[in-house]
Amino acid sequence: MAGLYFEEFQVGQVFDHAIRRTITETDNVIFSTMTHNPAALHLDEEYCRTETEFGQRIVNSCLTLSLMVGISVNDTTLGTTVANLGWDEVRFPAPLFHGDTIHVRSKVLELRESRSRPDNGIVIFEHSAFNQDNELVGVCKRSALMHRKPKS
Repeated sequence: MAGLYFEEFQVGQVFDHAIRRTITETDNVIFSTMTHNPAALHLDEEYCRTETEFGQRIVNSCLTLSLMVGISVNDTTLGTTVANLGWDEVRFPAPLFHGDTIHVRSKVLELRESRSRPDNGIVIFEHSAFNQDNELVGVCKRSALMHRKPKS
């Protein structure tokens, strides 16, 4: 199991995730249409070229969020999480474009016992996504309900 149990996390612990992902036009179009998001910012190249400050389509921010969290899973929560409890303070300070490559860093911000589930604990992560120029393109806090180590 690649993920860590609640007791194996430490406040301040940082994960620089090895997985990098170049975002393609196909990724963005499929994700946008699959989630019924018809925004011209994601699908209409001509509109973006002539009517926006970007001059090209931008990657759907929900795809950015999904990749930012998904890339973190193998190193942190794979097989040891009960559930995601929520995302807070989700921000996208810069856009992603087709062809950009992201990498992700995660930091453990907080650990706390679960009052209602003694076999679990809650880990608050901060996930940050950067493009190939190391510019911050996404950040969020994620609350994860984690399994404790099995009793021997």
